[in-house]
Amino acid sequence: MEFLVEMTTRVPERTPAEAVDDIRTREAARSCELAAQGHLLRLWRPPLQPGEWRTLGLFAAADGGQLEEVLGSMPLRVWRSDEVIPLGPHPNDPARQTERPQAPASRDRDIAAEFLTTFTLAVPEGTPAQTVEDKTAGEGRRVRELAGQGHVLRLWTMRGLGRALGLWRAQDAAELQTILESLPLSDWITLETTPLTLHPNDPAIISM
Repeated sequence: MEFLVEMTTRVPERTPAEAVDDIRTREAARSCELAAQGHLLRLWRPPLQPGEWRTLGLFAAADGGQLEEVLGSMPLRVWRSDEVIPLGPHPNDPARQTERPQAPASRDRDIAAEFLTTFTLAVPEGTPAQTVEDKTAGEGRRVRELAGQGHVLRLWTMRGLGRALGLWRAQDAAELQTILESLPLSDWITLETTPLTLHPNDPAIISM
């Protein structure tokens, strides 16, 4: 199973800077270990307020119990609270496609920003079933095209929440908006977008 975890750290007042530095160093080392074990997949920083210390992580574990063991093994957990969202498979997830076009190599694409989007689908009442079927099929085709272009990286369902989560890559928010508007189901979807910035312990950076 995969899980999205929002991790919020609050360092106690009067904690010596040396203690903070020590835990951060041990956290980085533990993150490398968890990535090597296949438990830590990605780390990002969402938009932050001044003084805020918050991280988004994508984790893999057999179940919630194993995930708790993984999170509990991270040194920063002594100062951190975690909000866990279990993720389920999405039929259009590029990771489920065994054969799909590869995005062309491009320095510009390499430095593109990443975004998380939360989708809520509401089909208008009275819409013919055939229309729903046609738009859903068109959505799958368009997602495959965007995956081949390197724009959509992953898609999941958010278990128990009736929503979907997407990981996207675009040059900026304006390009992402254009991409999202190109989806056949866009007029039935409300979404929330979270711009992401690099995290120094992100396995995607460490492995480069």
